[in-house]
Amino acid sequence: MYKPLADEIRPKRLEDVVGQRHILGREGMLRRIIESGQIPNMIFYGPSGTGKTTVARIIAEQTNRSLRKLNATTAGIADIKRIIDELDTLLAPGGVLLYLDEIQYFNKKQQQSLLEFIEDGRITLIASTTENPYFCVFNAILSRSTVFEFKPVSAADVENAVRRAVDIMNGRRERPLLLADGVVKRIASACGGDVRKAINSVELLFSAVGDRKEISLEDAVAISQRSAMRYDRDGDEHFDILSALMKSLRGSDADAAMHYLARLLEVGDLVGACRRILCSASEDIGLAYPQAVPIVKACVDSALQLGLPEARLPLAQACLLLATAPKSNSACIAIDKAMADVRAGRTGSVPRELQNVHADGTGFEREQGYQYPHNFPGHWVKQQYLPKELRNAKYYEYGENKTEQAARRYWEEVKK
Repeated sequence: MYKPLADEIRPKRLEDVVGQRHILGREGMLRRIIESGQIPNMIFYGPSGTGKTTVARIIAEQTNRSLRKLNATTAGIADIKRIIDELDTLLAPGGVLLYLDEIQYFNKKQQQSLLEFIEDGRITLIASTTENPYFCVFNAILSRSTVFEFKPVSAADVENAVRRAVDIMNGRRERPLLLADGVVKRIASACGGDVRKAINSVELLFSAVGDRKEISLEDAVAISQRSAMRYDRDGDEHFDILSALMKSLRGSDADAAMHYLARLLEVGDLVGACRRILCSASEDIGLAYPQAVPIVKACVDSALQLGLPEARLPLAQACLLLATAPKSNSACIAIDKAMADVRAGRTGSVPRELQNVHADGTGFEREQGYQYPHNFPGHWVKQQYLPKELRNAKYYEYGENKTEQAARRYWEEVKK
């Protein structure tokens, strides 16, 4: 029976797990918990191929509890009930260690069906998820569990796994294959921190080698050219990359902005990139360079009309403009302060001077008293605009950039 290489190479000891030194190193908290033998309910959070399932299996082998595995994408209440029925029987005399993969796909009722049994210790839950558990796991489960984050494995660590995979594949052959210079490094760097993906690449390279005696660097590049991409339009990675793009623009790092824009465009997320770029023009550049808004809007419109791959050009132009432009968030701060007051109920009546003149003649006739600013020097006259209850409210503060400072000096002169 065929056995995938990734399953055959799966570590049997914590010492053999690739990466995750922050939790599995000699002083790592998860390692110390496992070695104590007192296994709590845990949630393993992190991307695919980083060792979550492997560590759960190692824990099962070091405990006297029966291991049961469920995948939330296909399991349901009936599967949970079958496990519950085994409790306190000869099938599970010491309780059950339940490994629940992709727990984010269980609804609230399914997750809560486990509560009674994880609370009294008959079920020890180890759940894994690729999405933020604080968003996708219900509080009742979360409060009874300890969360451990599994991070993408570094390319240097993946190289060790790739070499082990090569040795195993060569062990299956009469004549071992040679590897061209750079093959191991290419596979390890192109997998995006996903060890399983790297091992699968090794297996595919060996199966496609034919009569050749060597795996070439060109083949390694061909098989892994897009494998480094981690992306899920509805998952954390989607929002992480969008967030990183906008924060790079805000932080005036043009190179980082190009990197994250490239990652979005490589997976075809044109709309997501356009929305963040448009937002940044007003949120982060704002009044420091007001012309950025129409320029960026023109670039975005061009990109949407062109489509990919040509859309990369106007979007790159827009990102570089925003990253290198002077910054001001004074407009963002001002509107947020004003909205905070409105939401808190601090409003008041619109001053009579500003009310709609069409209301006159409806039984409330009285002089409006509005003074038309254009009839006064400097096109300005002092009068009450804010409601009486908010007459001293201050929302806008001039930014330190030269554009807003020039406006400040102009109005100080006019209002003397």
